Amino acid sequence: MPLLVTDYSWTQTTSTVCISVPLKGAKASQVDIVATDQYIKVHFPPYLFEAFLAQPVDEDRSVAKVGNGAALITLLKKTEQLWDQLTLPTTQKETKKELREKALVKHQEKLCAESKAKAEKQQTEKKYALKTMMKLEEEEREHIQKIKDVERKKTNAELEAWQQKQHEPLHYETCTRKTLKDISEKSPQRDMRVEKCGSKSRTQPAELPAPRSSGSIQVTFTPRVFPTALRESRVAEEEEWLRKQAEARRTCNASLEDLKDLKEEERNPDWLKDKGNKFFATGDYLGAVNAYSLAIKLNRKVPSLYSNRAACHLKLKNLHKAIEDSSQALELLTPAVPANAAARVRAHVRRGTAFCQLQLYTEGLQEYLAALKIDPENADLQKDTQRIRDVIQDSTFKD
Repeated sequence: MPLLVTDYSWTQTTSTVCISVPLKGAKASQVDIVATDQYIKVHFPPYLFEAFLAQPVDEDRSVAKVGNGAALITLLKKTEQLWDQLTLPTTQKETKKELREKALVKHQEKLCAESKAKAEKQQTEKKYALKTMMKLEEEEREHIQKIKDVERKKTNAELEAWQQKQHEPLHYETCTRKTLKDISEKSPQRDMRVEKCGSKSRTQPAELPAPRSSGSIQVTFTPRVFPTALRESRVAEEEEWLRKQAEARRTCNASLEDLKDLKEEERNPDWLKDKGNKFFATGDYLGAVNAYSLAIKLNRKVPSLYSNRAACHLKLKNLHKAIEDSSQALELLTPAVPANAAARVRAHVRRGTAFCQLQLYTEGLQEYLAALKIDPENADLQKDTQRIRDVIQDSTFKD
């Protein structure tokens, strides 16, 4: 049973209410604060502070701060007036329980709505960043294409001018030696020209022009304007997981005494796993346990064998064995990558279920919270987690 905090203090104005709750040495990370329009809870085990407010407040504009050994909660009143007292005068357990349940449900719905809105906002930002990047890349491609078009036109014009120059007639009858020399230097190809001066004539090779000057086009790449996906930064962990899976498939102990009477296909862990799955589907949980156990003797590196056997133990009410198998499965499901996320969720839920059936609700809640952290959008997990919270709350106040 928690220890109720009674040495709190509160002050008010016509528009605000300030509540100061001493934390009695607890760290800020250990403090859980829930605030709705008519209910305040500050929980730092083993202490608990609850207040059923006399008047409603604006929960969206209210703030809570933890520091200097106290939790300071500032509430904005919906109606500007002075209160005669902070909390409701009622002391009936049933009334408090009803108000508490409504407040916790409302708080949970608010958290879910905020989580969904945050996810939608992140998705919108990613889409906007992607569109911006595509637009920048398109503009860059158009710019490069314009440069290419200008260079192509310039090159075509130079080529046409050179071709026209090749077809121009050369008149040697009245030219002088200087004129022939100028023509030879300007000619774009090396050929033989006939030089005539008076009564003399001879052949002379023309000189090639100097090579064209080289040039370069500056190309810049568009920078990324949105963050790199988390999956790209976990390549090493995913490769480690795949390596462990491949190693587990290769590990097989086929020299056991229990296998001497089995057929060849019955000595395969995968075959035994499928057999256990069929037994489980038909309700033969003991047969499924035997199949999974033999498969584990053959290969102790496959986490799904332990997780499936834990599910069978739950059905058979072997709760401590279910906890052991779930823990072993979680040890093998490392490193934590998206590829084994669903398997980790199942292992946490099965271990949490076993704890709850042993009436260790706090440990069970921790397991469900771990599963919910992996799959926060799972509605069934959210409902089950809230049910465990309600059980803990009911047992706390009944004590």
